[in-house]
Amino acid sequence: MGSGVEGCTKCIKYMLFFFNFIFWLAGCVILGVSLWLRHDTKTSSLLDLRFEDTEPPNTFYVSVYILIAVGAVMMFVGFLGCYGAIQESQCLLGTFFACLVILFACEVAAGIWGFLHKDQISKEVITFYDSVYDKGTSFQVTQNDQQQAAATVLKVFHETLNCCGKGGLFSIAEKLFADTCPGELKMNAVSCHTKIKELFSEKIYLIGIAALVVAVIMIFEMIFSMVLCCGIRNSPVY
Repeated sequence: MGSGVEGCTKCIKYMLFFFNFIFWLAGCVILGVSLWLRHDTKTSSLLDLRFEDTEPPNTFYVSVYILIAVGAVMMFVGFLGCYGAIQESQCLLGTFFACLVILFACEVAAGIWGFLHKDQISKEVITFYDSVYDKGTSFQVTQNDQQQAAATVLKVFHETLNCCGKGGLFSIAEKLFADTCPGELKMNAVSCHTKIKELFSEKIYLIGIAALVVAVIMIFEMIFSMVLCCGIRNSPVY
């Protein structure tokens, strides 16, 4: 007694295996990229800062942790699909298809949320920068330790992003922190607002491309898994 798919369905079987292998690799890449985003020196140096009771938003890190989970799940689902295709198991393929549908729905929902909030992370970081900047340059700040703390935070921003201030000419109060800026920017400041937006828009763009590629692969996998499942069901038993 034995069974096996033949002809076109057999071709679908190996195509599904190939796409699942690509899907598994995509999971590895997403896991690797998300771990890199978590430990990237630019973002970590900015998002680990603290000034008095104020600290940068954790929205970016929450998004990265979600990506880490997605990458791990994709690796598991990709392995499940590969094994199910080779074994020609309707049960495994059905489970694989259900996992794909759930993942695809989550990705669409996350994509919509991300599009609606794509500027939120940079705005929150800019707000944190401005709060430190405004407190540090306030004439009401007379305590040297407060000014030193503000200068330390601002220096990390300025050196990491190669920027200085909010843009425009320094006021008398702002000159207190001129030493925190890179030397060539003290007289011709590049706005840190612009640099912060560029930093996070680049990373969001990278995530968006990865999500689009994965979505296309998932659509093909759902089609192939259903075709293969039907082919297995209709294949002759000897």
